[in-house]
Amino acid sequence: MTQDALPKILVVDDEPFNVELMEAILAAQYDVISAYSGEEALEKLAVDPPDLILLDIMMPQMNGYEACKIIREDEKTQFIPVIMVTALAERDDRIKGIEAGADDFLTKPVNKTELATRVRSLVRVKQLHDSLVNERDKLNMQNHIRSILTSIIPVLLQPLPDEHKKIVIHQMTDMVEKNIMELYQFESSDPQQVGIICSSVMNQLGGDFISEISEDNICRITGTVCPWGDDEAAGNPIMCNLTRGIFTRIGSRAFSNAQVEVIGTIGNGDEKCVFEIMTN
Repeated sequence: MTQDALPKILVVDDEPFNVELMEAILAAQYDVISAYSGEEALEKLAVDPPDLILLDIMMPQMNGYEACKIIREDEKTQFIPVIMVTALAERDDRIKGIEAGADDFLTKPVNKTELATRVRSLVRVKQLHDSLVNERDKLNMQNHIRSILTSIIPVLLQPLPDEHKKIVIHQMTDMVEKNIMELYQFESSDPQQVGIICSSVMNQLGGDFISEISEDNICRITGTVCPWGDDEAAGNPIMCNLTRGIFTRIGSRAFSNAQVEVIGTIGNGDEKCVFEIMTN
């Protein structure tokens, strides 16, 4: 679902009147699609999964219990919230619905306020779940790219003369700087802000960095986990030059006379990476 798109609700009921009633209640805030059988619902789910399903229990051929069980067994639809809508009020019927995978229940005739409240609550849960999945996938992709880079870059740099290595690293830091500046805006020439941005960039690449400002206005950035991978950095300390280059670029954006001093790096056998950015 895009940021501007309405959440999508699939209403499943074999009685057209019930579908029209729920459409009338929900249409102002949601994109409502309809299905008149369990089979039709599964077909529409396969094409375009919604954010929530309102599922009638008492339907011919495939009832709501059966449809819900299939929805929960499919990896593509298993996390879509399902509200079962039923005229049944017996405890055993609700237990059966829970066992099938229902998230909530509404009793017919449906109360307008109750329907709107429960739908809104579960749609919010679905959106939070989607957000967490997106962040997880983004992090996995970042880690995957980092793993590829740490494997390829040293191999590419190894046969090059030192002067050529410096040129390649310079080009790489230029590319990183361009991407960084698209994400971060410098509000002022503030050493603390520079340190926060430097640490954030390393952490997004998979490191564990923090920053602090000394009494004499020196920005110290300390890392206990190398963004390029501790083992890879220990075997290829040239990766530390890339980190230093990134910090230099960020510091120079805020201070024309910024200088980065390397105090220690994991790549050179130290317990942690320590960089100081002088801005005076």
